[in-house]
Amino acid sequence: MRVTMRYGAIALAITLVVVLAIWPFATAFVNQWAQRDVEMRSQMLFNAARDQVLSLQGPEDGPRLTVLMERLAEDEGVLAVGLCESGTLRLASSDMPEGFACEQIAVGAGEVFTRADYAGIRAMVAAYPLSAPAEDVRFVILHDYADVEERRSQARIFLLLAAIGVAFGGAALASLVAFWIMRSWTISVRRAIEDAREGRAEDIKHTPTEIGTEIRAALSELDFARRSIDTVHTEWNPETLRIALANELPGSEVIVVSNREPYIHNRDENGEMIVQRPASGLVSALEPVTRACGGTWIAHGSGTGDREAVDGNDRVMVPPSSPAYTLRRIWLTDEEQEGYYYGFANEGLWPLCHIAFVRPVFREPDWRMYQKVNERFAEAVVAEAKRPDPIVLIQDYHLALAPRMIRDRLPDATIITFWHIPWPNSETFGICPYKEEIIDGLLGSSILGFHTQFHCNNFIETVDRVIESRIDRESDSITLKGYEAFVRPYPISIEWPPAAMEGQKPVPEARKAVRKRLGLPEDVQLAVGIERFDYTKGILDRMHGVDALLTAHPELIGHFCFMQAAAPTRSKLANYKSLQEEAEALAREISERHGGPFDVIQLVARHHDPEEVFELFRAAELCIVSSLHDGMNLVAKEFVAARDDEQGVLILSAFAGASRELGEALIVNPYDAHAMGEAFYWALTMEASEQRERMRVMREQVEARNVYRWAGQMLLDAARLRKKQRIMRLIEKERGRAQG
Repeated sequence: MRVTMRYGAIALAITLVVVLAIWPFATAFVNQWAQRDVEMRSQMLFNAARDQVLSLQGPEDGPRLTVLMERLAEDEGVLAVGLCESGTLRLASSDMPEGFACEQIAVGAGEVFTRADYAGIRAMVAAYPLSAPAEDVRFVILHDYADVEERRSQARIFLLLAAIGVAFGGAALASLVAFWIMRSWTISVRRAIEDAREGRAEDIKHTPTEIGTEIRAALSELDFARRSIDTVHTEWNPETLRIALANELPGSEVIVVSNREPYIHNRDENGEMIVQRPASGLVSALEPVTRACGGTWIAHGSGTGDREAVDGNDRVMVPPSSPAYTLRRIWLTDEEQEGYYYGFANEGLWPLCHIAFVRPVFREPDWRMYQKVNERFAEAVVAEAKRPDPIVLIQDYHLALAPRMIRDRLPDATIITFWHIPWPNSETFGICPYKEEIIDGLLGSSILGFHTQFHCNNFIETVDRVIESRIDRESDSITLKGYEAFVRPYPISIEWPPAAMEGQKPVPEARKAVRKRLGLPEDVQLAVGIERFDYTKGILDRMHGVDALLTAHPELIGHFCFMQAAAPTRSKLANYKSLQEEAEALAREISERHGGPFDVIQLVARHHDPEEVFELFRAAELCIVSSLHDGMNLVAKEFVAARDDEQGVLILSAFAGASRELGEALIVNPYDAHAMGEAFYWALTMEASEQRERMRVMREQVEARNVYRWAGQMLLDAARLRKKQRIMRLIEKERGRAQG
């Protein structure tokens, strides 16, 4: 009863606060509405009578004009109607108040609205010109201000009642939900404690107070975690993430595992050592997280200077400028790289999951090499782990078998696997001859994450069709071999603010510098596309879109340029090598077809550092992301983050996961070249105000749902899972003591 009264009081207090807060705004709104209402009614009355009044301007038309005015004065809320000529009241309806004088109305070309008081009668006066200002003939309508006040009072009452209703209803609903959550939580706690005491023998000689105290403490921690894990309303940044980890996972060890390393040491043509960050969405997302956690990152060392940079244990501290975590490198032979990475991962799983109309290729030797390298990564995790229960973050399709291998070696580890590419439907995945082994490997995870709920659903359906397991669709969990894996959507993002924004020139300077570098006039409108050379990114399709744009709008030739920055990747594979060759040929063909003083498509096939990428974003009028199929696509979010001037337009493929978050972009079908060309034209001609509205909403979205929130969601879910597991172990321990 006391709880109900307390929530009721909270609801009433919220209602009162809401009403008091909105009342000044509501009053101003009603006043503006009442004023506008009178003006609109007056305008409508004048418009209806104007032609008749103009036709009755002769000396003999006085009686007919008077009758017309009397009829107009009968309109609801109208006090009187008159006709002023050269400052003199020529005619008026019978209710015209004494004291009214035409001299009070200012002479001008437009309408005049004013208030006046005539012997206690309050009126709002509207005067409409019927001639040039020099002649000054005006049609005058007086509105009864008492009628205006009555309407205003009624509107205030209705608005107040509506505000009270909405506020009270919302507060009551919030209180009801809070009460239900509190009640459900209390019941679950009681059940957990009761379950912990089930099976206790009557002849126990001692009371297990120590374990009972531990259970209560663990339940208290879990309750705190439930209340503190609010990833929607928390402003996530490195410090927030650090504090969350310190509070929820104190003393925990975080190990990141991925094929791609966050920093590559290479020797340039002069033999000097240079350090690069690869053009990878995975690295862009995880590197700031690992910095915040201060953990260990295990990855394949692929740079020409990587072996020189590490110590005797194959470790190097990174970032070079401000070391914050350990990079542990794994070495692969050319044969291992060929089978594991180029073969099974990128000729098999990559096209299978992206459904980009490239036939996946599966070879038995590649599969054996994939198993061998996954085993190598699992062994490295065990070697780097300083405690039996680390938190292991496994990244992407290269390491699908590693979760189960790590689980077998570290059964108490909390393993979070994030699949960065799409998960196809069950029929498509059924093509893979090793589907059972891959699913078994992934289900060694504690938590398995995808970008979208759609991909989660596809995975669960695939498991249901491929392997015998227990699926709980209410909690989206799958139990296999005694371990439960939870399947969750975690939309990945970028850090905010991006590190690459530090030291960036103002937008006007960036525009000038980029156009000078590309050999373009300063007034040329620039579109950019930035990614790796990959057939899933739709690079050829966007070029066809540019072709369609210039074909439909030839006036843009000489005033528009599309710059495609594409980093060569996986060039050993025939599909990737032929893609680059085809793109270079298509760019030349389109530029030659449309002529002009410069190439309309400028293809720059090299790696671009993040600072260069952000300068291009800031210099462009639009950015095109035309993925044929993509898990998320962080380029789209980076473009939005780069535009602190709130200008620029994002054209985004409907088949990229980012389209589910950035709805204010121009969403296109990349297979439709004509539609893409029209989207280009829309973007190039969009008003600055509309650009600002769209960009502002997208920037708020990217800022709120940044990479720290992405990592925070996963790690705090891991914290809650660890606390639940601790409770279950304590309960089992108490049961065992009771039965013993």
